[in-house]
Amino acid sequence: MTKPSIDKLLAISPCEYSEGLSSEQFISPAIRAMWPQIPRIAGPAFTVKCGKGDHLSLHAAIYRAQPGDIIVVEADPKVASSGGNVCAVAQNRGIIGFIIDGAIRDIAEVRALKFPVYARHTMPKPAAKEQIFPFNQPIYCGGVTVNAGDYIIADEEGIAVIPKSQLDKVYSLAKARTDKDAQMSLAEWQAQHSKKVESKLKELGYSD
Repeated sequence: MTKPSIDKLLAISPCEYSEGLSSEQFISPAIRAMWPQIPRIAGPAFTVKCGKGDHLSLHAAIYRAQPGDIIVVEADPKVASSGGNVCAVAQNRGIIGFIIDGAIRDIAEVRALKFPVYARHTMPKPAAKEQIFPFNQPIYCGGVTVNAGDYIIADEEGIAVIPKSQLDKVYSLAKARTDKDAQMSLAEWQAQHSKKVESKLKELGYSD
């Protein structure tokens, strides 16, 4: 099977990717969109680990990640890993967005840029630049182990991490579910839903 294009991945909500992914592949909702009505993003992960109180790894990564990548970061939440200028440079270099298990600052600038950033919160205090870790190693982000090249699908619904070895299978299941739902009217959905709910209630011995 041909690997799905980014446009095809973008056409499907993270909700539908749950057809082929366990809950363990969805990053904690504590890591959220940093500005409202953020657009859906999709792309391969460029993984970064930052040291305690430090953000040098992320600042170096914006010059090493490839256009189309999403930078995924394991960071210290007590200090800001990124600000407006870092996001602007990343955007100019074709990086799609940041997923940061940590904090950012300059949120007004980031919002004005319309650069997609997901993080735990904002923090005015910036980190230091004293530690560097190898890039594209497995990291832990929002409760999920993310490997370099895994695919990220993120929007206001949440953040899915698709292992690169499972991309074709997970996409196919999500596409099938999306197509099925698109072909069904609300009345048809309600009829199926009601039947399923009542059958389960009967199975559990419930009556009213």
